[in-house]
Amino acid sequence: MRTVWRFHGAGELVFGWGAVNEVGELSTRMGAKRIFLLTDKTLLKFGIAQKVVSPLENAGITLEIFDGGEPEPTLPSVLKSIEAAKKFRPDAVCGVGGGSNMDMAKIVAKVLAHGGSPLDYVGDDRIPGPILPLICIPTTAGTGSEVSGADVFTDPSTQLKLGSLSNYLRPKIALVDPQMSVSCPKKVTADSGIDALTHAIEAFTAVDNEVFPLPPGQRSVYQGRHFFGDMVAEKAIKLCGEFLRRAVMDGNDLEAREGMALAATLGGLAFSNVGVAAVHALEYPVGGAVHCSHGEGNGLLLPYVMRFNLPARKKEFACIANWLGASTIGLDEDAAANQAIEAVEKLRGDIGIPAKLSQIGVKENQLHEFAVKAHSIQRILRVNPRTTSVEDLEKILREAF
Repeated sequence: MRTVWRFHGAGELVFGWGAVNEVGELSTRMGAKRIFLLTDKTLLKFGIAQKVVSPLENAGITLEIFDGGEPEPTLPSVLKSIEAAKKFRPDAVCGVGGGSNMDMAKIVAKVLAHGGSPLDYVGDDRIPGPILPLICIPTTAGTGSEVSGADVFTDPSTQLKLGSLSNYLRPKIALVDPQMSVSCPKKVTADSGIDALTHAIEAFTAVDNEVFPLPPGQRSVYQGRHFFGDMVAEKAIKLCGEFLRRAVMDGNDLEAREGMALAATLGGLAFSNVGVAAVHALEYPVGGAVHCSHGEGNGLLLPYVMRFNLPARKKEFACIANWLGASTIGLDEDAAANQAIEAVEKLRGDIGIPAKLSQIGVKENQLHEFAVKAHSIQRILRVNPRTTSVEDLEKILREAF
């Protein structure tokens, strides 16, 4: 069957050592004069954010620095950032930090452009037009938010992570400088790195583009699996297999830092076009309730979802096994596919990601509610290569418990 697919990314992607020094020139070139820079207190304290502030100030740009970014941002913190931005009245927004800071910057940019509340845009393709010009500069290697068309925050009233999907959310400039992640702590390196791997694996094993089950009359940023997504996902998986352990064990391993920075960006390009699936659907209620990092939750759940999806993606899993360094010589397809799950489990353990939900504070009596909440997130569950019922999702969670 013939199919049509599209591929979107940031307006401009700048990658490499010292690339952050170009942020002033790039901002001036796009006409920015007043930039609302969203970061966090830790990045300011240790001088990481200053690597962005200095070239912007040297370019004559007026800055308002908001340091209220937080891991897994909540709706109240997002609203504070919006109010601060409204008072400053910027003509562009810059997010510096991990995925949480970049996501908050996206939310600020869309609400300043279109008004209303962040809750008004939850769901797929609900942003009516372009947002304020946005620059994203990651200091971790994992989320791919610098190139993606997604943002996520937690609503404390429901204990659920909420997301918005729109190609309008993609940054105008993505500036990826591996030096920005060199001081990233070991746990953050591990959590964000396995997040990149999750993105790439979910994209490579997604439902095929030609049978993507989008209901009539609906639109989606996600398209299902296609050739270009496969290409970037494959490279991201290989890079994670080669460099993630090294980056976690030695933060000063510059080759590993560069490899993971590229893996994260490629993983972001893959998932933000193809889609993420059941791992993310399950992590949203889990993370919303126990406040684990998004990457930790994804990494914990990934092998369990892979095992559920195995019957539908044996060939693809066999490829993943090889890309992660497992030996599949002489194995039939079933055995080779199982090697992929074992390789992910081994990598997860080697970098210190928990293997059981009980280890991160989940209680058994929460599992059914998590499954019900996850099942409601059809915008990403439709990307999964196997359809899922509430019972299926609860079974995965019980195996992970």
